[in-house]
Amino acid sequence: MSNAENDSKVKTIFGKEKNPSSIEPKKLTLDSPLKFRCHPGVRCFTACCGGIKIVLTPYDILRLTKRLDIPAHEFLHVYTQPTYLEKTDMPGVMIKLREEDNKCPFVTPEGCTVYTDRPTACRYYPVGMADFHEGGSRDADGKEVQSAEEKFFFTVREEHCKGFEEDKEWTIREWRADQGVDVRDEMNKEWLRLVMRRKSYGLQATLSEPAKRMFFMASTDLATFRKFIFESSFLETYELDQETIDKIREDDVELMLFSFKYLAATLFGAQALKIKEDKIKAKVAQIKERQDEAVQQSVKEYEELKAETAKQKAATGIKKQ
Repeated sequence: MSNAENDSKVKTIFGKEKNPSSIEPKKLTLDSPLKFRCHPGVRCFTACCGGIKIVLTPYDILRLTKRLDIPAHEFLHVYTQPTYLEKTDMPGVMIKLREEDNKCPFVTPEGCTVYTDRPTACRYYPVGMADFHEGGSRDADGKEVQSAEEKFFFTVREEHCKGFEEDKEWTIREWRADQGVDVRDEMNKEWLRLVMRRKSYGLQATLSEPAKRMFFMASTDLATFRKFIFESSFLETYELDQETIDKIREDDVELMLFSFKYLAATLFGAQALKIKEDKIKAKVAQIKERQDEAVQQSVKEYEELKAETAKQKAATGIKKQ
């Protein structure tokens, strides 16, 4: 196990920590005040960029691959390592820290080299958010209920961080806007719902290996997911309007958002995509054919058993005579 995995300050994008005492026990709202500033003049500058676990969302990967101008598979190989999301069996990736100093590969003494495209986890610090409805809820008929999301915020105050000693004051709302968190939250929302919904099922349910592979591919490699859509029988199976087809063919963000719908439909049965009627009829016919074959086989086995029983009775009768 690496030093990064052992470090006591390991954090995840979802606001959990191995050291929860650094979370201030106070619920904050968007209008709560925050006194904090991070800049190169702060003594601890870039200290928070080491010994951390930065889980990447699909949008993080999309932004970073575009920033570095490399394909997703190369980015995953060079800059990430596998992990599981939120203590589930859903596979994901996290930033692979440098071996020599256990720091993010994109950080230098002068700061972050990909700052404007930095991951969501980096943008949150030191303000975390709790959302009790990320997993979604359903009514008695199984339909998803779009209830108001109960959110609150909190600050993470670690001993090494001197940003709280700065004189810059703003509200949580202003801080989030400045860090670009609101945009990231919107982009990540449906993907996070998938993860939290999976988490709500607990360990008694497991994803199949094909389901895990599909989730990983759709979450990390949009180019391969696009090939899956346009170079397989996908469009022959699902009903998609031409506008959607055109968007996901050219626009990576639209493709990413579409992938969340596809995963919700295939993993959790959400009514996000509709299978073509002829495909449904063919599947029903296939099932009926298998059932008919099973019935015929059962009848055959029954007749054979009955004949064998009669034969045995006849043989027994001959012996008695």
